[in-house]
Amino acid sequence: MRRVLMLAFAAALTWSVAGCGEKPMVTVYKQGQYQGKPDMQPWDGDPFKGDKNAWEKTVKARNLGQNEYVRISGGS
Repeated sequence: MRRVLMLAFAAALTWSVAGCGEKPMVTVYKQGQYQGKPDMQPWDGDPFKGDKNAWEKTVKARNLGQNEYVRISGGS
């Protein structure tokens, strides 16, 4: 019984000390500089290769496909 109690105490001590090694994570900001990922236009990706008009045409066609009035009547 004493051995089990000593093992339990040793395990509890180990677990309590294990949390002490954690280092705080602090974000350092540089004043006046954007630190994130650079933004892109939606049409700059591979499918459209910078063609804004093709992107707008695709978006309009997708929106028409989601319009219930156009889908049911079969036209615009």
